[in-house]
Amino acid sequence: MIIAKTPEEIELMRESALIVSKTLGIIAKEVKPGVTTLQLDKIAEDYIRSQGAVPGFLGLYDFPNTLCMSPNSQVVHGIPNNEPLKKGDIISIDCGAIKNGFYGDHAYTFAVGEIDANTDKLLQVTKESLYVGIRQYKIGNRVGDVGYAIQQYCESHGYGVVRELVGHGLGRKMHEDPEMPNYGKRGRGKKFIEGQVVAIEPMINMGTHRIKQHNDGWTITTLDNKPSAHFEHNVAIVNGKPELLSTFAYIYEALGIESDEENEFRQHQLVL
Repeated sequence: MIIAKTPEEIELMRESALIVSKTLGIIAKEVKPGVTTLQLDKIAEDYIRSQGAVPGFLGLYDFPNTLCMSPNSQVVHGIPNNEPLKKGDIISIDCGAIKNGFYGDHAYTFAVGEIDANTDKLLQVTKESLYVGIRQYKIGNRVGDVGYAIQQYCESHGYGVVRELVGHGLGRKMHEDPEMPNYGKRGRGKKFIEGQVVAIEPMINMGTHRIKQHNDGWTITTLDNKPSAHFEHNVAIVNGKPELLSTFAYIYEALGIESDEENEFRQHQLVL
């Protein structure tokens, strides 16, 4: 069952989402060759707790850390460790936080130093597909409309769209109805309703869409060991249209990137 949120609850969810956004902005400054994912994990946990929030992933389904850290061919759910990042790596960093009883949960794939042109294109297309999907998240549409849009966009560039892992509803639980696949057919699936909040998160592979799970019970990699990218936003339906609760603006501020990509999804100006 889809749980609609009141305007007041959506604002509480925005607060939780922005704690995650700010955490990723802090992490963005630290993603560089030589740093370990465990070091980044500690920075994230300390900041989230300093904001009166609790790490959303730590202990969830027995996950052992604050961040899911998934480099290169890892798709999602990578466990932080002591292996230093290297120049040319990419890494998906997925973060969650709970405040006022509501979750924020989103992700960004970072380049570690300079990366090759093919991998850079994968990151660009995957992030673009996130907004392609968000445009379809509105009253009058269904789950399949979002998935179809993402799938068509990514497959038109020759990429593989992961099937087994999906986005989800978000609220007092990390995973609520509905599931939000990154593939599908137009006009299929549950109808969207006013006040609904979801996490839309394309997970896109350079090669095959097929994946494999590792013995740690968490780490997922591409079957052909080619790179995978992952971007995620939290989005509410407000006045029938998609409204971003999360932002990449703190990441862009840290990295010196100018972007207006989020403007069309904000009914109120974001104050940094």
